[in-house]
Amino acid sequence: MKKSKTRLFIEKKISQNLMIYIKEKQHHFLKNVLRIKLNDVINVFDGLTGEWRSQVISISKDKTALKIEKKIRELEIQPDIWLIFAPVKIFRLNIIIQKAVELGVLKFIPCKTDFSNFDKLNYKNLEMNAIEAAQQCERLDVPKIEKIINLDKMIKELPDDRALIFCDESDTNLPSIYDELKCNLNNYSKWSVIIGPEGGFSSEERELIKKQKNVLRVTLGSRILRSDTAAISSLFCIQSMVDKRQPVLK
Repeated sequence: MKKSKTRLFIEKKISQNLMIYIKEKQHHFLKNVLRIKLNDVINVFDGLTGEWRSQVISISKDKTALKIEKKIRELEIQPDIWLIFAPVKIFRLNIIIQKAVELGVLKFIPCKTDFSNFDKLNYKNLEMNAIEAAQQCERLDVPKIEKIINLDKMIKELPDDRALIFCDESDTNLPSIYDELKCNLNNYSKWSVIIGPEGGFSSEERELIKKQKNVLRVTLGSRILRSDTAAISSLFCIQSMVDKRQPVLK
């Protein structure tokens, strides 16, 4: 029996001895790209019960049949981190989604801002990106991607018990993100980071964000970073402080 390094996300609750039929894109990948064979082992996860070992029991033209054998990993508790962002160009947005999944984000909240140039999102593409990243980085869950919302509405609905980390490039005298996180680790167990569009936030939006009592205004350094770089940098800082399980670099 050959062990496969492939992991698949299954959108149904998994249990022992369950039969799963893989179709469409995942079936094409298994059959025509990986060229799996009968009795090969495929690891699967559902975001609900953990990770399971399955065995390929049949391969047809339009589907691959897997039989669940046993659970190999229990579902793990992830740090509660949200990424709030203004949509950017699709290439950079895909990078943000992929790397944020690897860095443990539990929820994505796209926001329409004054300087946003993109407000029509291909949610199916973003979800597939998130699934592929979760499969690759050995996460046991797939983060949720919310529908786009206006910034002011999002700010009003954000719970007070969730820290809102605002990387404000307009003020160079702010504390570093590491220093501010260190000072607030005992004050919050839920975290969010907000990243603006390529043109940044308007002055009115900055004032709106700054007025929130749960906001932590920080700097990422003296350079002005692109949105995708700022998102990845800030998320790595948050994860390294609040997640006891350090990421494995590949």
